[in-house]
Amino acid sequence: MKWANSLTLRSLALTTVWFVMALVVIAVVISALYRNTAERGFRQLLQAEMFNVVNSVSIDEKGELQGTPQLGDLKYKRPQTGWYWVVDPLYDNTKDPLRSPSLGETDLPTRPESEVPYDGDFRRTYMVRDEQGNDVAVMETVVVMDDNDRATRVRVSGNRNAVDSDVRWFSRRLYVALALFGVASVLLNGLIILWALRPLDSARAALSQISERGEGEMKGKFAVEIQPLADEINALLANNRAIVERARMQVGNLAHSLKTPIAVLLNEAQSMEGQGGKLIASQVVMMQAQVQAYLNRARIAAQTESVLTRCEVGPVLERLVRVMRRLNPDTEFSLSCTKGLVLAAEQQDLEEVVGNLLENAARFAKSEVRVSAQRLEAPEDAGDWAEITVVDDGPGLTPEEIQTAMKRGQRLDESGSGSGLGLSIVDDIVQAYGGRFELTGLEGAGLHARIVLPAKCRK
Repeated sequence: MKWANSLTLRSLALTTVWFVMALVVIAVVISALYRNTAERGFRQLLQAEMFNVVNSVSIDEKGELQGTPQLGDLKYKRPQTGWYWVVDPLYDNTKDPLRSPSLGETDLPTRPESEVPYDGDFRRTYMVRDEQGNDVAVMETVVVMDDNDRATRVRVSGNRNAVDSDVRWFSRRLYVALALFGVASVLLNGLIILWALRPLDSARAALSQISERGEGEMKGKFAVEIQPLADEINALLANNRAIVERARMQVGNLAHSLKTPIAVLLNEAQSMEGQGGKLIASQVVMMQAQVQAYLNRARIAAQTESVLTRCEVGPVLERLVRVMRRLNPDTEFSLSCTKGLVLAAEQQDLEEVVGNLLENAARFAKSEVRVSAQRLEAPEDAGDWAEITVVDDGPGLTPEEIQTAMKRGQRLDESGSGSGLGLSIVDDIVQAYGGRFELTGLEGAGLHARIVLPAKCRK
């Protein structure tokens, strides 16, 4: 997948995951801390209210509880709010307890001491549910009211929903704030990453221009970290150009030095009579084919895998078809080529390959030769390839004749001129680029020649 190989996308993905995880942890921690603070404040409030009730209640001469605690909160006066206070006389079961107006005629539930014992300060806190279904927290203590050791049980309760509602209110706003902060942080982080990686885009654009032009060097002002890489690439390109030019010069010199002697030997052999002359001529032709094949391979090997090796297919095919139309006015030549198709091959190699195929097709065609070039659809890991086909409407070839035609120096038509090297040269050049060359006979409906060569990568 492309995104897995993208520094930008990987950086954005990793930082986004980190931001999300960090914000989730922060939200949970802050929410938990706020809940603990709210619960502690709730307990402290109940404790303060309980001390207020204790200080506001006394026992009169008749042993009755008296006092009207003023807790300063209307919740203790409105009925069934979950905020209650109760003072029970433990010294005499016949005496009436004191209750907050919010409790009315009902009683505040309690829990046995065996379940929730008193602590060291002789206080205990527990949860109960009142008759209205409110979850209330009860703080309870026992207080000796006078010198006669008359004790009372004081209970103060608060509605637990108040704490939960407060925590939910805070958590919702916290989550919204952190979400907005997270989105803004991710966007800002994305802009920072894109800005930080812009030098890499500049370097990629400079390399793309070299690949498109087939010459030049990486130009521009690059970041300090990338400039050494650009310098090394420019040095590599310059060295590659020097190697290619040297190889071309050496191959050209070798071809020129061998061309004349081979031509002389071939002419002399053809002028000789008898089987000896034919034998020598056939051997000279094979030698000529071998020399040409190895010269092509040496030249192609010097430039293969170079970013400078490129050839626009459309102009080359148009020029070759135009020449063939002039040479063969009775044959119709049609051309179909994908616009902008570029091969990772030298122009002269493409001209030689397609030129040989067009000559053969024109020689045997009845009235029509069709040429097409297109990019092959292939998986990303299979690289980029282009297909060029030359189809004629001649008599075609059988599979046995195709095998014979692909051999060096073999000719199926002995009546015309030629050395029988065309198809073998095509095969040698195509294989040198790592491509494929195929011939298919169409059963009396012509010959289908197909070559597959490496194409420049998609932009």
